[in-house]
Formats: sequence, C-alpha cells, structure tokens
Amino acid sequence: METQVRGADAHAALEAAPFVNRRDPAQRLGPDGKPAVSRRAPRWEDVPDEKWNDWRWQLSNRVNDLEDFEEILELTDEEREGLSAPDKFRVDVTPYFVSLVDPKDPNDPIRRQIIPLGRELRSFTGMMEDSLAEDRHSPVPGLVHRYPDRVLMLITTQCASYCRYCTRSRIVGDPTQNFNRKEHEAQLDYIRRTPQIRDVLISGGDPLTLAPKLLEGALRALREIPHVEIVRIGSRVPVFMPQRVDDELTEMLEKYHPVWMNIHVNHPNEITPELSRATSRLAKAGVPLGNQSVLLAGVNDCVHTQRELVQRLVENRVRPYYLYQADLVEGGGHFRTPVGKGLEIIEGLRGHTSGFAVPQFIVDAPGGGGKVPVMPNYLISYSDHKVILRNYEGYITTYEEPTEYTPHDPKSCRFCQNPRPEAGQEGITGLLDGKRMWIEPAGFVGTHDRGADGTHRLKDPSKWVPLGVGAIEGSATEATREAPALEAGTRTTE
Repeated sequence: METQVRGADAHAALEAAPFVNRRDPAQRLGPDGKPAVSRRAPRWEDVPDEKWNDWRWQLSNRVNDLEDFEEILELTDEEREGLSAPDKFRVDVTPYFVSLVDPKDPNDPIRRQIIPLGRELRSFTGMMEDSLAEDRHSPVPGLVHRYPDRVLMLITTQCASYCRYCTRSRIVGDPTQNFNRKEHEAQLDYIRRTPQIRDVLISGGDPLTLAPKLLEGALRALREIPHVEIVRIGSRVPVFMPQRVDDELTEMLEKYHPVWMNIHVNHPNEITPELSRATSRLAKAGVPLGNQSVLLAGVNDCVHTQRELVQRLVENRVRPYYLYQADLVEGGGHFRTPVGKGLEIIEGLRGHTSGFAVPQFIVDAPGGGGKVPVMPNYLISYSDHKVILRNYEGYITTYEEPTEYTPHDPKSCRFCQNPRPEAGQEGITGLLDGKRMWIEPAGFVGTHDRGADGTHRLKDPSKWVPLGVGAIEGSATEATREAPALEAGTRTTE
C-alpha cells in the first residue's frame, strides 16, 4: 500500500512539473537561466536586446570597411591589404556573425570566410567569372534551367553577409545587377509555359533578405502554377542573421507548402543557440531542412571537423545534403583543396557516423555540366554471378547475384509508359532505358566524315541502327534489316 502511495505521489509530481527537453539545442539555457545567447563584440555590448534581435537592425548596421573591422578584430597585414583593395568583391557582415569571430585568431574559421585577404586577387589556372556557366543555361535573366525537371530562380543579388568564395560573385552584391519586376515576370512566364518543371529553387543572393511581401509574392506566384510541385529556398540568412527567422516568416512559409529549405553551414562554430532556435522554428513550421557546405582550405578540410559539423547539424534537425568542392571562381583560389581531400572526408564519415548524416561530395562540373557526385570506391570486383565489396573498416565480402531474374516490364508499368519529358537530357539513363545505344560528342559525325562532300554508295545510315534500340540518325526499314526494329524493352525468342 505504501509503495502504491509513493508511486502515485511520483506520478503526480511528474504531471505537475512539465518535461523540458534540455537535450534539444533550441532549449539550451545560459548561466543566468535564460535562453542561451552568443557573445557580442564589445562594440555592441550596450545595444538593447530588442534592437540586436531585430533583423532589420542587423542589416542596417553591417560592418564593411577597414576602420570598422580594426575596431572589432586584430587584423593582419594581409587582411588590411584585402580590405583596402579597390576592386575587391563586396564586404558586408552582420554584427551578430562578426561577433562569433575570435578577434585574436587570424585563422578563425568564420573569419576566413568573411574577411578578404590580399591573395584573393590572385589568378589561378582554370579560373572563370562564371565557372558553372549558369548564365549560359539561362533562357531568361536569372533563371537557370540545367536539369530536366527543375530550375534555379535567382530573385535578388543581395545577401546578409558575403562569402569570400561566392560562386556568383559576378553579380552578387552588386545593386546594378539586381533583377527587376520585368525580369521576375519573365522568369515566371518561362516556368508557366514549361510544364516539365516540377521543382523551383529560389536563390540569389539570398531570398530571405527580401522584404516579406516581396518574398511572399514570389512564393504565391509559383504556387499558382499547377505543375510546380516543390518550392525550395536556398539561404544562409539563418546562419548570418538568425533573427530573420521570426513568427512572421514561418507563418508565411506555412501557407505555401510543400516548401523546403537548404541552409549553408561550413563549420561547427557557426551552430549557435540562435541558429538552433531558428532551425527549430522552421522545423515546427513544417519546413524540411538540409545543409550545403563548401570544402574550404583552412576552414573545414578536416575529417574530425566535418564529423562534428554533421553530427551537430542532425542534432538541430538539419540533414547534411551536399559537401561541395570549391568552384573555379575568381577570388576563390586560396580556398581550393585537392578533390582527394573530399574523398578522405567521406571515407571518414561513412560508417563512422549515422548514414543520414553523411552528405554527398559534389564537384559542380566546370563549364556547366552540373553536379557530379564523387565517392570512395566500395566495389572491388564483379563477375556475372558475384559482386565483391568492401565496407568502411576494410571488411571484404561477396554478394551472390541471382541466377534467375525476371526483368521489369516497361510495357506493363504506367510510370514507364508516361515518363516526364527530358528531351535531349536523357543521358546515361537513356542508354539504360534503350532509347539509344551510344552518346556522341558534338561534331562527331562531321569529324569522321573526314571532309567528304555528301555521301557515297556505302554510306547508308540504316546500317548502324541497332535492332530494338533507338538511333541517333537514320531509321531501320524492312528492306535494309533482316528483322523489324523492336520497341525498347521487348524481347525476341529466336
């Protein structure tokens, strides 16, 4: 009886004291028992909290010149050189973000991302103004249509702070390059008349620097296009200026679901109590969160730094999405690492932490080829009946292939019968699907004509039309083939 009374008292005590999950980074408390906060540089110690926590105040009080940085940081000679350069890429840093920098450490990982160095102006082999050829793949200004079913929609060139390795430094930070209403309407019009587009990534610049009504106008316009299924936002504002993620923003985003967001965190030092609360608000508003990092020499080119980063991200309900190799962009040469460093990092993550915490390592192909995933090789060898694999520990195993397998029948599959159009962009999957048997480089036929004028009696394109597979040129006829061409995926029992 006494045991039952004690148990009832304990249960009543639990009900009286609501549970607070202190493991949740968004609920961390400071020494004063209030929500934890990051340090402020002495320059802003006396700024009232209501101003400091106002994102508009953060934007209006950004640091951008040598004298201001001298007051906040102990600058090196090379930093002074970089800040004094007349043709440098734009410098602007929010008070919140620059306060995270160790003022005495010239190698502080946040500092290296936002303070220009003299070496930033040096050229290097392969350097380009637009290394990803985004403008080459733009049917209208600010809209990049590189992949079959999705587009990148640049709606501003302005950011809360400016990364020294910015891949769009050719336009970002320059008010004269900003997109006007006519260009925004041209972007939307292209999306409206291109029904294969199902996914729109809004980026810039940074969309979250826009006035709330302008951002909502863009989201509403996209949601009025029936074939747009997914809207994504790419933003570093939650990192540079987490004050922006307020109730007004999250309530607005909730109206336009499904909305996804990728943020941009490069180092564990950027994950602060303020960022944790911002990501928590977004997650509670139903916005799935991913993270895109850039592999940067002297910032995060370390397996253990990366492991800490991805584990802290998932703790904050942010899934690591991409780890990018630094682009061949002007001003970014000193940030580049060998591609092998990225492979080393993935090797040190796969198996050593949760699988969903391992990002894809990506080389964004110079010249406009798009994202190319690169990873360590786990396939050691294979034959017609066996595959030999290794795991992260070096354990080697075999997988026996099935001796009987009934291939998928595309004729009875409604998805195969009604694919989304990818005209001219089927690529490797087009070969696997039997739409064609080879892919030719541009100019291949002309090169191998060897200057011949026209065709001769032996040049009959139907000779190289493969049976049952799509052709690049020519067509098979009864007169030139022993058997009729089969549709892709069908079989013969000859």
